[in-house]
Amino acid sequence: MDRANEPDSEVRSLLSTLDSMDVPALSDLPPEQARELFDELRSAPTDVPDLADVRDETIPGPGGDLPVRVYRPEGEGPFPTLVYVHGGGWVIGSLDSYDGVCRVLAAEAECVVVSVDYRLAPENPFPAAVEDVRAATEWVAGDPTAVDGDGTVAVGGDSAGGNLAAVASLLARDFDGPDLAHQTLIYPITALPGEFPSYEQNATGYYLERADMDYFVDHYFRSDLEAYNPYAMPLEAADHSDLPPATVLTCGFDPLRDEGMAYADALEDDGVAVERLHYPGLIHGAAGMLGEPGLDAARDLLEDVAADLQGSF
Repeated sequence: MDRANEPDSEVRSLLSTLDSMDVPALSDLPPEQARELFDELRSAPTDVPDLADVRDETIPGPGGDLPVRVYRPEGEGPFPTLVYVHGGGWVIGSLDSYDGVCRVLAAEAECVVVSVDYRLAPENPFPAAVEDVRAATEWVAGDPTAVDGDGTVAVGGDSAGGNLAAVASLLARDFDGPDLAHQTLIYPITALPGEFPSYEQNATGYYLERADMDYFVDHYFRSDLEAYNPYAMPLEAADHSDLPPATVLTCGFDPLRDEGMAYADALEDDGVAVERLHYPGLIHGAAGMLGEPGLDAARDLLEDVAADLQGSF
């Protein structure tokens, strides 16, 4: 079942709460105000696991110093490492707004998580974010001991971050590494808005809306032609063979649902092992809704993702 008859009860309650707060549409705001609003909505989670260490660093990036945040789980290392790429349509999102997500993944998957503060559009349009995520992935793989890593590296992310993680996997295959153990793609952007029926079915009323996606795409790309680059939209790649095993997560009430499923199909058709996680009653962004207002399902969803990730190491 692609979509439940109606969203889960706690999703309905969350949507009602957001509606009562009279939250403006992201697509009506300039990028800086949209970023502030998003960070406010992603309030600090009230229940996050203990970790051995969390630290901010800067690493060399193609645009200068590239901030990352390194999460190390409790226990004796070295550990496998996940390079995590936050969502936000390439325009919004930050290390802070995804802090809870990364803490849960590090603890539950028993891995180091390196969260990447890539450059945002429109100030830094495509391919700046792609270049930053590749640089962070190469940095982790090139010196895993710097983060107490054991040399096993995976990439992952949600929404635009899922897009960038999928692209990082394509680039690693096409340009001699690094070797990646897994790609975790949480409701990823893989195609332009409107190419699949879920965009019409879930166009309004379910948190992420069609207008938001148009807004993000318009800020990320300088021309329509750029969007047909396979390193921009991974469904455009002619060949998906020899890519890392994948977990692809989709939600029923998400405009991006069908393109996530289509990407899982493309991977499987070319011989890549895929674990599908589908939640018919949830909405886009559910994995990050760990604060207030939020969803109890967020923690369950991340635990499912972490279990798959841990099994891939």
